[in-house]
Amino acid sequence: MNFLAHILLSGENEGVMMGNYVGDFIKGRLSKEKTATWNPDYVLGLKLHRFIDSFTDTHPEVSEAKDVAAVSQGKLAGIVMDIYFDYFLAKNFEHYHKEPLFIYAHRIYSIIERNHHLIPEAMVPMVRSMVRQDWLNTYATLDGIDTTFKRLSRRAGFLEPISTAVSDLRANEEFYYTKFLSFFPELRAKTAQFIAENAA
Repeated sequence: MNFLAHILLSGENEGVMMGNYVGDFIKGRLSKEKTATWNPDYVLGLKLHRFIDSFTDTHPEVSEAKDVAAVSQGKLAGIVMDIYFDYFLAKNFEHYHKEPLFIYAHRIYSIIERNHHLIPEAMVPMVRSMVRQDWLNTYATLDGIDTTFKRLSRRAGFLEPISTAVSDLRANEEFYYTKFLSFFPELRAKTAQFIAENAA
C-alpha cells in the first residue's frame, strides 16, 4: 500500500500515524534496545507499517493483480499496485472516512508538519514535495496518478518503465478495482486488530 492507505489505516493517533508514514525509511530490527527511548505509539506505527506490507505482499487477491500488472511492468508490479490501490482509495474516499479527501489530506499535512521531528532526514525532501504538491489529493484521478508515476520514474534508472503505468491502469481498471474491493476491507480489519492487540 502507498502513503494514503498507510496513513488511513493508522487511525487517529498521531504517533501511530507518523510511524506508519515513515516506515520505509526506518531500517533494521525494531529491538527493545533500539527503540527504548522512542515514543511507544511511534514504534507501534513502524510495526504496523511492516505488518501492512507483509499482509499485502502475501495476499492472494493482490498476487493475482500483480500478475496482470507484471505483463507490462515486470518486477515493478508491486510498486505499481500500491499506487493503483491508493488511487481506488482516494477516488472512493467517502466510503472509507467521514471527512472528504481534500479536508482529510490537508489535516494530515498539518499533522506531518507538527511532528516533523519524527521524520528521518533522508525523507525530508520527499515530505516537502508531498505537502507542496498535494500528493494525497492527486491520487484521486488518473491524471494525478499519471503524474505520480512520471515523478517516480525519475528517481532511479530502474524505475523509468513505470512512467507509462497509467496505461495499464486504464486498460485493467475494472479488474484491479474488483481485487481492491475484495482485499482492502480485510486489510482494514486486520490492521485494526493489530493496533488493538499491540497498543501500549
